[in-house]
Amino acid sequence: MQKTTKNHVPHSSQFYRDEWASSEARLSSPIAPKTTSSRPTSGSGEAPTFRSVFQRAAFATAATVAISGCMVGPKYVKPTTPLAPDYKEMQTTGYKEGNWQSAQPADTTLKGEWWTLFNDPQLNDLELQVAANNQTLKAAAARLVEARSQIRYNHSFLFPTIGAAPSVAGERESNGRPYFNAPASNNGTADLQLPFDLNYEVDLWGRVRRTVNLSKEEAQATAADLQTALLSLQAELAVDYFEARANDADEKLLLDTVKTYEEAYRITNNRFQGGVSGESDVDQAKTQLESARVQASDVNIQRAQFEHAIAVLIGKPPASFTLAEQPLDTLPPPIPVGLPSELLERRPDIAAAERRVNEANERIGIARAAYFPTLNLSAFAGFESTAISTLINGSNYIWGVGPTLSETLFDAGRRRAVSQQAIAGYDEQTANYRQTTLTAFQQVEDNLAVLHTLILEAKQQHDSTIAAQAAVKIFNNRYVGGIDTYLQVVTAQTTALQNERNEIAIQRRQMDASVLLIKALGGGWSTAQLPKY
Repeated sequence: MQKTTKNHVPHSSQFYRDEWASSEARLSSPIAPKTTSSRPTSGSGEAPTFRSVFQRAAFATAATVAISGCMVGPKYVKPTTPLAPDYKEMQTTGYKEGNWQSAQPADTTLKGEWWTLFNDPQLNDLELQVAANNQTLKAAAARLVEARSQIRYNHSFLFPTIGAAPSVAGERESNGRPYFNAPASNNGTADLQLPFDLNYEVDLWGRVRRTVNLSKEEAQATAADLQTALLSLQAELAVDYFEARANDADEKLLLDTVKTYEEAYRITNNRFQGGVSGESDVDQAKTQLESARVQASDVNIQRAQFEHAIAVLIGKPPASFTLAEQPLDTLPPPIPVGLPSELLERRPDIAAAERRVNEANERIGIARAAYFPTLNLSAFAGFESTAISTLINGSNYIWGVGPTLSETLFDAGRRRAVSQQAIAGYDEQTANYRQTTLTAFQQVEDNLAVLHTLILEAKQQHDSTIAAQAAVKIFNNRYVGGIDTYLQVVTAQTTALQNERNEIAIQRRQMDASVLLIKALGGGWSTAQLPKY
């Protein structure tokens, strides 16, 4: 049975404080194991066999297990968390197409391999290598194996422990020892024992079962942690990949610009040689050309760093990995967003936080069980003799079986302190769960707002770039016609280049925000993927 309080609200720690405010003093009556026919040396009747003794012990164990269905402590109820009917950025902007959309049927929801939305074969290949080779992910997987092993360890306490401890000992008593009876002197005696022991703690109050449940919930939380780590690493790789591609586009733009400026420098120099232009025009053209070359070289620094980061993410040394150049030329794909309530089931970090709330709840029950008596069953059977030749004889058969009931009468507040720690731990995990949920909502809203704003910026920036490029043509024609100085051409070219680079930067930010939005939405993961133990 489950000892719980009706209408109990687990996230209110006052219940536990009121429940455990009683005195710690308890009555106890330790019961010594009852031993029958211990070490018989002679006598009539047939000695019990190994089988009969352990059958009796097994029957006693089964009987106690049958009455050990009681579990003290609170029943777990999932904590509530504040929810909104829809995302704010979906309502205020009125934008529900293009870069995101409300998830409709199941075929529009995010799938596990979310990066395939970007339709980039090289990205697809790199993402698969993250799951296979990333060392951080392997460490998280090892922690999951460790957590699963803890389940088996705790589960073993639901069963008896059976062991054997054979021993051989020899002893000779001294004739000169105090209070020694001279006729009892000997040249030494031997004692040979071949015992088999059985020990079992009856789980009367659910302490062992709650410990098993606790380890199961921690294993589930660790499995969710593994998925969180995988999603974070996959998103990090995608961001680094698109950053590198944006650098490739930036470098291509700058190299094309260098070629244009080289031609402008050649023309300006020819005009100077022909006496049409002044030397200052040549200097300005030369300055502009070298500045563009510097910018083209500087782009390679960041590009190399992103390439090295990608290598480490897929488990390779940077020296053995090369990312072929490919300028960024795609736009973010439509992303199914869904509803805020669905986010609770789609974020592995939220699932991990919720499982740890349940785990903390089990700790309260374990602390509560410490207030009640502990019942242990023990049994032994074996042989004892002074000679190995007579060890396995019926007359040398020994056995014993009996329960022990123990209870702590005074511990100076130790159990109360442990109980208060368990309650505080539950409150902490509940707050962590709610904060994780709120942070998830914030991340989704942030990236929705970023994507919406960047869509407007992209259009505005494109219009600005077209205007700047048109201005370059006008000022260049006016300079050739002798109307304007070359300084105005340089100014127009610098403005156009900056606008073209801004356009690439906005495109890069759109791709990054799309990846981060997918990450904030859980990447297609679901709590249904949590392992069942």
